Amino acid sequence: MPWKGVSPLLNRLIIFGRYPEPGRVKTRLIPFLGPAGAAELQRQLTEKVFETARVFSRDKKVQIEFCYDGGTGRKIRYWLGNGIKLTPQGTGGLGDRMARAVFRAFNDEVSRRVLLIGTDIPGLEARHLSEAFNSLDSNDLVLGPSTDGGYWLVGMRHYFNIFKEIPWSTEKVISYTIALAKEAGLKVHLLPALTDIDTAEDISLSGWDKPVPRPPYISVIIPALNEEENILDAIRSAQAPDTEIIVVDGGSTDRTRSMAQQAGVKVIQGPKGRAVQQNMGASIAKGRILLFLHADTRLPVNYLSHIFETFMFPGCVAGAFQFKTDLNNFLMKLIEFGTNIRARYFRLPYGDQALFVHRSTFEHIKGFPEVPVAEDLYIMRRLSKIGRIRIAPADIITSARRWQSSGIIRTTSVHLAVLFGCCMGISSRVLSSMLDN
Repeated sequence: MPWKGVSPLLNRLIIFGRYPEPGRVKTRLIPFLGPAGAAELQRQLTEKVFETARVFSRDKKVQIEFCYDGGTGRKIRYWLGNGIKLTPQGTGGLGDRMARAVFRAFNDEVSRRVLLIGTDIPGLEARHLSEAFNSLDSNDLVLGPSTDGGYWLVGMRHYFNIFKEIPWSTEKVISYTIALAKEAGLKVHLLPALTDIDTAEDISLSGWDKPVPRPPYISVIIPALNEEENILDAIRSAQAPDTEIIVVDGGSTDRTRSMAQQAGVKVIQGPKGRAVQQNMGASIAKGRILLFLHADTRLPVNYLSHIFETFMFPGCVAGAFQFKTDLNNFLMKLIEFGTNIRARYFRLPYGDQALFVHRSTFEHIKGFPEVPVAEDLYIMRRLSKIGRIRIAPADIITSARRWQSSGIIRTTSVHLAVLFGCCMGISSRVLSSMLDN
């Protein structure tokens, strides 16, 4: 149905939602999907609503506003792009925040008809928005009932505080709202009922047609060889909800394998060679994200949230953490600084920065090249050709034992030679011989 009514410049569509953060959104779904899985579903639902809103407003020039909670305007702009008015929800209960958003829209000179919708309604189509705006030609209020007794849309052509004294989060929301409107003498139009997603049961009832992001969200793959002194610290740093841990042992002769098994993680045996071991771990991983962690490295606290947020940036295909060692030495600090400059600006992080990548992307590029050295640099160069590499703003702690054993200057010189040799196309076998000498 063609959209009609007053000048399209006098209409506002407010999308009321939250920035996806693991553990902070869709909390009733966390037991079913895990913290990151629930946040991923929130992200997908929000993007779908915005896609529908943009299609609807493209020819009608309705102003879209995202009234958000959590995150920052900068993060949301990176995520959703330009062309959207951004406004924080502010403090107070749900009714107070919604009333404030609608009142503010009516006080703008460009807004004469206002719709407010949520972000968890996969059944929303452009025709629903068209009907809602059109209904305000002859009605004061329009409501989109949800199947749980609430509503997924509210719209009006004159401001009226329809949000006060409503028993939010109950099945009585829509009936109380209609009663309040009739008491005020408002003419109400009802849209078709839709299902918003709050519980596991709602997912199937809503008609959501995308794969549900079930745990594990991240598979942490640890290649190891004679790492009995470090393996438990690496495992403990990786233990988190939504995570599976896979240790791929390359033939250890110490207690590495038994200690990892006692820690309760999955342990498999593979041939010696970090690239081969990492590919073996990836082949049995179940997570959407693969994280490759060296056995002498510890992940930062809340690393899962850092990874989730890294992939919120459009075009990001892989990432890593900031480099730091456990050696408090001035020269080592200079090396850490230089390494982070290289990683951030040249998009070439080393493997001991815990590389992470979407499993689908990893499979597309056919994993790590199974070379004797610099497999991390080779795969980063491949990944940088298909998308962006981002460095998460958190430090990973790597053992400085190599620098202490062979000397800081010598070890760094060898690493730089391997880096330049890799970039110049020198054979990995030749580069490997440099490390053996």
